[in-house]
Amino acid sequence: MELESIFKCRFLGCNSLYIKTNTRRKSNNNCRTKWIMTCRGKSNSRTTTVVTDIDTPATKKDSLFLDSRGKLRSFDHRKLSRKKGGTLRGRGWKYGTGFVDGVFPVMSPTGHQLLDFLQNYKEALLEDGITTIWNALDSLRPTHTTWDDIINVIVQLRLKKQWDPIIMVCEWILYRSSFQPDIMCYNLLIDSYGQKSQYNKAESLYLQLMQARIVPNDDTYALLLGAYCSSGLLDKAEAVFSEMHKHGLPPSVVVYNAYIDGLLKGRNTRKAVEIFERMKRDRCEPSADTYTMMINLYGKARRSFMALKVFKEMHSQNCEPNICTYTALINAFAREGLCEKAEEIFEELQEQGYEPDVYVYNALMEAYSRAGFANGAAEIYSLMQFMGCEPDRASYNIMVDAYGRAGRHEDARAIFEELKRHGMTPTMKSHMLLLSAYSKSGNIAKCEEIVNQMHKSGLKPDTYVLNSMLNSYGRTGKLSKMEEVLTAMENGPYTTDISTYNILINVYGRAGFLEKMEELFKSLPSKNLKPDVVTWTSRMGAYSKKKQYLKCLEIFEEMIDAGCYPDGGTAKVLLSACSSDEQIEQVTTVIRTMHRDMKTMLPL
Repeated sequence: MELESIFKCRFLGCNSLYIKTNTRRKSNNNCRTKWIMTCRGKSNSRTTTVVTDIDTPATKKDSLFLDSRGKLRSFDHRKLSRKKGGTLRGRGWKYGTGFVDGVFPVMSPTGHQLLDFLQNYKEALLEDGITTIWNALDSLRPTHTTWDDIINVIVQLRLKKQWDPIIMVCEWILYRSSFQPDIMCYNLLIDSYGQKSQYNKAESLYLQLMQARIVPNDDTYALLLGAYCSSGLLDKAEAVFSEMHKHGLPPSVVVYNAYIDGLLKGRNTRKAVEIFERMKRDRCEPSADTYTMMINLYGKARRSFMALKVFKEMHSQNCEPNICTYTALINAFAREGLCEKAEEIFEELQEQGYEPDVYVYNALMEAYSRAGFANGAAEIYSLMQFMGCEPDRASYNIMVDAYGRAGRHEDARAIFEELKRHGMTPTMKSHMLLLSAYSKSGNIAKCEEIVNQMHKSGLKPDTYVLNSMLNSYGRTGKLSKMEEVLTAMENGPYTTDISTYNILINVYGRAGFLEKMEELFKSLPSKNLKPDVVTWTSRMGAYSKKKQYLKCLEIFEEMIDAGCYPDGGTAKVLLSACSSDEQIEQVTTVIRTMHRDMKTMLPL
């Protein structure tokens, strides 16, 4: 059979790639496929023709594609990228997944009615409302079908993170219904209490569970750990491990994963690393989810080399990465703008037979965006759509940011409008990224237009938006407008943060208003704000421009005494204040000494 198609070429300076396939069946259920590829350059003349023969199984429905090196590869559609959850009947509820195998149960009409009633009852939190719901549940016949309907409704509510209705239904099962509650019911209620930061109720329910002689499982302890972590009670979280040992239960990978996940959500990264190391010392084998969380941890800390080290350790332990693991590693490289490394992992992902989903493409686009290659991000954006993967709101936001970073504000606007044409509502972040794009180009009129548009859309500008306007007015020399925005922030319902005053200190310093700058700096303690490295560096920068080396050193010493460590920007400002080789040598020695003694956030 003959198949013809036009593919968009990913190679530089190429308009199109014409691919023609001629497939004929051979013996042993194999097909021989002849691929004829002709590339057209900018001159529109044919430049290269490559012919290859490959044998492929006739029954295997793989997708074939060309990588960036022109190599023909395939991925297996049967390898699902991300599982959404699974059925409940006969399988039970699993911690952290809701459903287990990707097949959602068909709810009965009674189940649908109950779900609608619980979702739409606005007075449920009132005492009378709880009584009304319990009376409605009392009218249900106590049968196995009713039990299935109730549990299916609870899991649907859990997927939508509607914790209050779950609590009311589970409490009805425990305290009023004729049903005999099982461990799944207790686990769902502990989970809901934990999500609402009601750790004391979760703890009481666990004790009640033990008194009822119901045997807790790994999920029970995992959910109890999550409840304590969400409330910041690490001592009680550690006590959960003692409780497990007391009952002769060694902590499983489910329990360790729940603990690490809770610590990461509480931004206690150092403790999360400690628990990961303890897990390995206790000979509990980390799962793919464990390694993925650790890769995410190091990626968010902008330590991609450590994320890669964890990934290699995962391979050495014969733990197979899933698509979430690859996405986390791509994101780790993306945050540092390491697009070549991100591209390598993207290709490895496909070589393992995984089909890239929207999260993978978004991570790769982010890598090119952070590296300043807007065209590279646009190329991935086009490839994603060509491969049949629909962009989501995050995809459009990444492209708006990519064009904004490159100073191409009109292209950023075009993507913003495309987002709306596809039926998506721009979020606060969408508007902020477009505002940032015009702010960098100094287009004040457009910035004001975007803020007005946000008001019309019912979006209330937050601190980030107003800080962007402060920066725009300051960079264009409209100091009176900048001060008007500051007054509105200080006297209105808006919150000022250290970034707000960093912008003002920087603007006043660049404009030479040193007295105003110092007055603003001295007012920070009264506003319960602590100067950060940007504050100190901006202040030093004002004197550096005037070559006041001794004043810069004085500020530097104040910065160190305040417990704030310098960064690369600080060193650059100090060096620019130097006017002799002796001063340069002095600054170099001080900075090297500081960085040698500097504490790190995470262990190496």
